[in-house]
Amino acid sequence: MLSGSYLFASLLWGSIGLGYFIYGKKQQSFSAMTGGILMMALAYFIGSALAMSVVSLIIIASVFVLVKKGY
Repeated sequence: MLSGSYLFASLLWGSIGLGYFIYGKKQQSFSAMTGGILMMALAYFIGSALAMSVVSLIIIASVFVLVKKGY
């Protein structure tokens, strides 16, 4: 479970999630904050680097659409 690719994916998506959380907090955007929390917590629930990457990209796209719509 602790392969190099898993650790790198976890670090990458967790860092992007932290960025989303900070952005959402400063802009008072609930959808960006929630997306950031989900991305940071993702490593605890998904054990594959590929699956984590796919789910993270889906979260990023969802947050983008929700922020563009004004949520």
